[in-house]
Amino acid sequence: MLRDEDTEADFQRFLRRVDEVSNLLQGLKSPDSAVKEKALAEAEKRLQEEGTSSGEETKTTVNRTVINTRASGPAEAANPDAFLAALEKDAKERAQQRKRKEQLANALKEEGNEAFRRGDLARAIQRYSEGLQQLRDKQELYTNRAQAYLKIQEYEKAIGDCEWALKCNEKCIKAYFLMGKAHLALKHYPESRQCYEKMLQVDPQQERLFRACVAEVNLEEKKMKDEERAEEEVQAGTVAALTIKELLQRLGTPGQDILFYTGGIRLLAAAVKDCTGQTLFRTNNGFSILGDNGAVRGCLCAERRSPAALELCVSVLVLWQAVCAANEENQRLLLAQPAVSAQLPELLSCGILEIQRETLALISLYSESESGRKLLVKHQDLTRWLQILMAFVKCSDARAGSAMNILCDLIAEERFKAQCRVLLSTGALPLFTQLLVSGRQVNLAALSCAISIMGSLCADPGIRAQLAESRDCWQGCLKLLEESLDGSTPSYQECVFAVLGLMMNLLLESNGTIQDLAVAISGRCLALLSHQDGRIVTRAIGVLSRALPASPVAVEEAVRGGVVKKMIKFLKAGGQLTARYGIKTLCICTRSSRQAQEELVKADKRFAVLLSLLESQEELVVGNAALCLSQCLGVPGAGTALLGSRVVLLLLGHAGGDAARAEVQENAAIALGKLCAAEPRHIPQLRKLNGLAILNSSMKHLHSS
Repeated sequence: MLRDEDTEADFQRFLRRVDEVSNLLQGLKSPDSAVKEKALAEAEKRLQEEGTSSGEETKTTVNRTVINTRASGPAEAANPDAFLAALEKDAKERAQQRKRKEQLANALKEEGNEAFRRGDLARAIQRYSEGLQQLRDKQELYTNRAQAYLKIQEYEKAIGDCEWALKCNEKCIKAYFLMGKAHLALKHYPESRQCYEKMLQVDPQQERLFRACVAEVNLEEKKMKDEERAEEEVQAGTVAALTIKELLQRLGTPGQDILFYTGGIRLLAAAVKDCTGQTLFRTNNGFSILGDNGAVRGCLCAERRSPAALELCVSVLVLWQAVCAANEENQRLLLAQPAVSAQLPELLSCGILEIQRETLALISLYSESESGRKLLVKHQDLTRWLQILMAFVKCSDARAGSAMNILCDLIAEERFKAQCRVLLSTGALPLFTQLLVSGRQVNLAALSCAISIMGSLCADPGIRAQLAESRDCWQGCLKLLEESLDGSTPSYQECVFAVLGLMMNLLLESNGTIQDLAVAISGRCLALLSHQDGRIVTRAIGVLSRALPASPVAVEEAVRGGVVKKMIKFLKAGGQLTARYGIKTLCICTRSSRQAQEELVKADKRFAVLLSLLESQEELVVGNAALCLSQCLGVPGAGTALLGSRVVLLLLGHAGGDAARAEVQENAAIALGKLCAAEPRHIPQLRKLNGLAILNSSMKHLHSS
């Protein structure tokens, strides 16, 4: 092996000589005569040493960068220019030699990588080793070979290669990562953690990888300690240990009656009371024993079950819950059982209450923790799960709530969202729209949760686009809102609140379906403005603010429906969200409707509401208030109504730089200009405040930026 021939001391000596010669060359080229003379003296000393030791061989066999003395005799050594030329020639030759070696090492590395991808690890290791014979300091060859050694469980060799890689590059993240994996495999838990901590120190951006790696170390260490405690229980001959072991032996007996297995599994579930019991189940091959049991496999896979098979199936699910509760290692092993993993979706959709209830309880054990969710996403194809779990909304019992809780947990996983996209339009979406129009015939608490889940899934652009283009989905939302107008229970109000939130998310899209339905959407929201639940009113205004821009006809209908007076009323009442949505709605209406402008001037006496919004801490509100004001200043008497107010001071402050957003500054400046044009008596105050200079300066700044 290469490391047997070249010791670490040799390699360190080689690196030092490279640095020394490099520094010597820089000194000889220095414009400072003192530095140059010192370097020349050092070079002559090295030449003499090289001459006296020319008969000795060095152990270092890789890239020996020494000064070539053969081209320079005593006369040349005394001549700095000749000596420098000799050094440069030698350096060029060595650079060319290194370049050839680097090309060959790269070629060998690529051959090794190709062999690694094919799974030919022996050939990969051979190629990486041959590459290192060419270039002893090529970090990638060490880390690639370490990765191959990890695959064949040569952990000590992997650690050695990582250490050499770090001598070449002390900031090599891959080396720390692989060394951490190797130490973990050797059960060197503190050393493994130290490697991952070093990795994070080198690159703080690797926080997520660091946390995942340390979690794996913690899990393996806990697993080892649990198994040590379980072994102590076995050695001590405790009742629990003997009971679990005996029950598993009996359950491994083939050819028994189903009731025999059912009774044994029930007793086993009762015996597994804590972490030690769970570990004893695992260390006594519980997963394999039950996985090989034909009766157990049959009860899980059967399309039709006898009463006895049904009881066995339920008993198995209860046992899995006992075995997996708060035990990540057992959770992982259970999902690794092909029969169990494949049957979970089928058990959920079998239609049998007892089986569905226990399956939901089992899956909840996974979904409640981050590690469990990641196991589900890793081992399960979740493309059908949105549809399967959402179907429980039709149930009137606790299954509906359990299913929705699982979905609420799963939507935190990006991979689940990606899988939901696959069958959304053909599976979950038709079911969802059916639930919307079913209204009072389903579990309303679960329905409101399901609607909220769909709203959260809209954070994914692909899912949001599919929902927003679905006319059936919009019609279902409108139907639910229409039924709420006839009076509703608190549970139904929660559904209305949720569906308005969903509609707000969908209105982030712009498509033909939204344009066609904008009038109907705004009409439903206008009707909800008299609702007794303030949360519903606020969300209805929010939907209005996003739906009206999609259709000029919707704006006309809203203005005729008294939207301006209603918005002024709500804005007077206050509230941050109300202010944000309400002023945006007024902006949309006054932009294109003269009637809206006139109604606003009439309803907002002396613009008291708009002036208060200009003092808001939220810049979007300020910008829309300034825009709305400027759109209304064409109404006769509007500018005059503002005489004696703080409007010039407020607008000038925002236009002159108080606002951070450029669009807010521009809106304020435009409103100020329109104000002075509509009522010239505001100009003296503008001049008094040096407003013209401020506006000129701020506009130049905005245009240049």
